[in-house]
Amino acid sequence: MIRYAKYTEWLYVIIAVLAAYETFSQWSIDRNRAYLFLFFTVVSIGMFFFRRHFRRKFEKRKQP
Repeated sequence: MIRYAKYTEWLYVIIAVLAAYETFSQWSIDRNRAYLFLFFTVVSIGMFFFRRHFRRKFEKRKQP
């Protein structure tokens, strides 16, 4: 179960990178869409740190 948690953390980083790329590519074309992707970038980075914190906390608790 912990193995999958590590992979999903990095999935959020990949989503953040893709959303950041889309933000920069849409910035001069459609500013509202760029803001939407900027929001996704920030949320994805936040979710990465949130999931990482709780996975580590769970691993610590599980150790004898």
